[in-house]
Amino acid sequence: MLVLRSLAFNVLFYANLVLWLILAVLPSLILPKRVLLAVAIAWSHSSLWLLRVVAGTRCEITGVENIPEGGLMVAAKHQSFLETFALVTVFRNPVFILKRELTWIPLFGWGLTKLGMIPVDRGARARALADVTRRAKVELGQNGRQLLIFPEGTRRAPGAPPAYKFGVAHLYAELGVPCLPVALNSGLFWPRRKFLRRPGTVRIAILPPIAPGLDKVAFQELLQERIESASDRLLAQGRAELSARGIDPLANS
Repeated sequence: MLVLRSLAFNVLFYANLVLWLILAVLPSLILPKRVLLAVAIAWSHSSLWLLRVVAGTRCEITGVENIPEGGLMVAAKHQSFLETFALVTVFRNPVFILKRELTWIPLFGWGLTKLGMIPVDRGARARALADVTRRAKVELGQNGRQLLIFPEGTRRAPGAPPAYKFGVAHLYAELGVPCLPVALNSGLFWPRRKFLRRPGTVRIAILPPIAPGLDKVAFQELLQERIESASDRLLAQGRAELSARGIDPLANS
């Protein structure tokens, strides 16, 4: 049953994405950016609905009251594709730092470009960081957007040792805005590089913001401690829930 429900969800998820790209994103490319952002938010909600109805996986986001007004940096744990669209539903005007290759995808990439997402060339580290910083200052300072960044740079398996990159501390120091840590346990239910979608409750916790002004080392240590300790608690909850359902939470993670 788990395999069949996972297969059905994946087929419907990508079919739904293609339909939104053709029927909504394409015409929105010639309309104001706010229309395309509304489309992205609506698609995210539709994907979460499919996940709940077909795969039996709910997504619970707590701590929304911790989101301050104005420009800020959101530093989230990254375990699956799920959080990349689930977080879109709770921020007013989000901007992601993403691989530039994603902007080359027809329709999808065009939408990312119109939304002002910040592409990064991973092969040009120093120049790429400078470019990202310059773009982020504009988006946060002039436009009051929320910069969503994954401090580890890529998806990590649940329980894997943390591997936070220096870039998050650099951006924190340069941007001078609050940093909002986000913990989660999504990798238990949507394992990376696997097609399985396990039933249960994905928990995403938005933690209290870290005020600007700390030095880079102190900030990086505090950010990692807050995200990892909260994520460990959420992982324990998720593993207990899966075990109660008779599902091995360590299988195919």
